[in-house]
Amino acid sequence: MGGFALAVLFVGALAGGFVSGLAGFGTALMALGIWLYVAPPAVAVPLVLICSVVGQLTTLPSIWRSIDFRLVWPFVVGGLAGVPLGTLLIAHADPSTFKLTIGVFLLVFPTALYFQRRPMAIKFGSKPFDGAIGFAGGILGGLAGLSGPLPILWASVRGWTKEQRRGIFQTFNFTVLATALVLQAFAGFVTKQVLTLAVVTFPATVAGAWLGARIYHALSDRNFTNIVLGLLFLSGIGLVWSGIAPR
Repeated sequence: MGGFALAVLFVGALAGGFVSGLAGFGTALMALGIWLYVAPPAVAVPLVLICSVVGQLTTLPSIWRSIDFRLVWPFVVGGLAGVPLGTLLIAHADPSTFKLTIGVFLLVFPTALYFQRRPMAIKFGSKPFDGAIGFAGGILGGLAGLSGPLPILWASVRGWTKEQRRGIFQTFNFTVLATALVLQAFAGFVTKQVLTLAVVTFPATVAGAWLGARIYHALSDRNFTNIVLGLLFLSGIGLVWSGIAPR
């Protein structure tokens, strides 16, 4: 891989790390769109998993005390239970259809929330419903790599504070992505080339995550909500485009 390609990987890692540090998710959203110009999916996907886990670990100490595990655990348990089922469904379902469906959902719902004058604070469902949302996110994660959108949107309408939502985003995504990375490593997708490129992208991921975390702590609840909704909307655009673009 030439110098230009390595520079592109470095920039993508910096952008992905920054978004992860800022919002607690979004490494793949930023990095993959850049990396796929210079690296095949077989390399880019396991590499983004490694950088996602690294970025999450980098910022975890700064938010550890604000994580409310009473809110987090239903999402995590549900997500871990859903990932294997989603993986099994790959042979029986069309991931492109799921991507297009979720993409349209992510264009409509975050837009509606953005223009909602009063912040929503849904109280029904409690922990069983939180676990069901995590389970659905785990299924979509195993099926099409879309673990985050449903839990993130649900947490955004529960009336929780910035710190509570960030704790859910980061803990859920870290758990699911780390599990996916382990599974890919056992399947042989984490090759020597991927590990070599991980060494190259590691400094940029850590630097971007550190900068994003610094800005996160200065954000108000409303600003944080707008950033999260904006990232989900961008993700929706990417998913819709991938579903309708000519192959």
